[in-house]
Amino acid sequence: MTDSLARYGYRQELSRQLRFRDLVAYGLVYMVPIAPMAIFGSVYASSGGMVALAYLVGVVALVFTAFSYAQMVRAFPMSGSVYNYAGRGISPPVGFLAGWVILLDYVLVPGLLYLVASVAMHATVPQAPVWAWLLGFVAVNTVVNCTGIRMTAVVTKGMLVGELLVLALFVLVAGAGLASGKGRLSWEAFYNSQTFTWSIVAGAVSVAVLSFLGFDGISMLAEETRDGARQVGRAMAVVLVLAGVLFIAQTWLAAMLVPDPTTLLAQGDAGGTAFYDAARVAGGPWLATVCAVATAVAWGLPNSMVAQVATSRLLYAMARDEQLPRFLSRVSPRRNVPVNATLLTGLVSLGLGLYMATRADGITLLSSLINFGAMVAFLVLHVTVVVHHLIRRRSRNWWAHLVMPAVGFVVLAWVVVNANIAAQGLGMAWLALGVVVLAGLYLSGRRPVLSGFASSSTAQLPMSERV
Repeated sequence: MTDSLARYGYRQELSRQLRFRDLVAYGLVYMVPIAPMAIFGSVYASSGGMVALAYLVGVVALVFTAFSYAQMVRAFPMSGSVYNYAGRGISPPVGFLAGWVILLDYVLVPGLLYLVASVAMHATVPQAPVWAWLLGFVAVNTVVNCTGIRMTAVVTKGMLVGELLVLALFVLVAGAGLASGKGRLSWEAFYNSQTFTWSIVAGAVSVAVLSFLGFDGISMLAEETRDGARQVGRAMAVVLVLAGVLFIAQTWLAAMLVPDPTTLLAQGDAGGTAFYDAARVAGGPWLATVCAVATAVAWGLPNSMVAQVATSRLLYAMARDEQLPRFLSRVSPRRNVPVNATLLTGLVSLGLGLYMATRADGITLLSSLINFGAMVAFLVLHVTVVVHHLIRRRSRNWWAHLVMPAVGFVVLAWVVVNANIAAQGLGMAWLALGVVVLAGLYLSGRRPVLSGFASSSTAQLPMSERV
């Protein structure tokens, strides 16, 4: 594995300690098995009540994306995700713009997670202000992440067990509640003829996709896995399917227990309490409190912890190619982690969270921007698979290198077109700013250059692809 980095001109600086089970745990923690609890009401309202269908379509759409990730992480087994894949699979300028777009996702995600968790904890313990919770969450996660990737893996696996226990508790109590006559047994969460249109489903998927962000973060750990790039692709697929099943199950149960579905559809869920209201119907106030606190802790600690890891690895990868300030590429010789990138991520998340906490639309705005940036980056990923494998390397594996990425591209493009208009506008403005920055790099004589790019583009096609 060290040799695979050397051929691109990089040294093995990060510590290879993660196994397949660590990658799966990392991905599940990043996605948060109970993530739909926080945005259930928004997805329910935007989907016309077909919240389970929105998550089902989201799984199907992202299966193709996971497959494309698996193709590219095997081609370029290094940190940086779409930034490296597009840069080496198409060209360095395209890679820079892909990295710029995905920064919209990765840099904003920790700030959103900290904000949601802090607002929820403040509602539970009003004596502690939002800023205090923000500071506490950021401080704990930054210390753990600076200690080393092994410490992060140990902490997040422990918290993952707690999340799964809370989810199991809700499923059992909700199931018992429905069996005893609470709520209403129905398949309308999957299909409601009175509200169904494909545009409504696509718009809801563009919101629900927030729960899925994280499976792609596993690709950022390609330089820290012990078992090779193939395991990274496998872990992404396993995590996506497992999380999808959990998401669909809990949202279907909650949809049948919503106390006032008509009002929720008409007025939305401004307070973000729709899931907890359903839990209260199933088991009483104690279950609603358990779910609310578990969601807040999950978003504020393990979820934002691994999000900080992914963001720091993207900053590290771009900085070592001198497309971001060089100091971000510094790796701690004792801990083998990009310490400066980790610290900067924490500071940016804290500042962003504090500012957005002062805005009434802070959470909604951040969510829209993050989803748009992620989906545009996924579109670039699908194009990269075709260009790199089919065109540049003349692969004849039509299924893997044309059909799968093409279908994935079409499905995601459909979701992006039907996404929130404000998110589309702000996302395109961010992309335009990236073009300006890229032009500035060219004018200053610092055009994007990737180490070992020439050799990577002319490498011989592996025997496994000569079909």
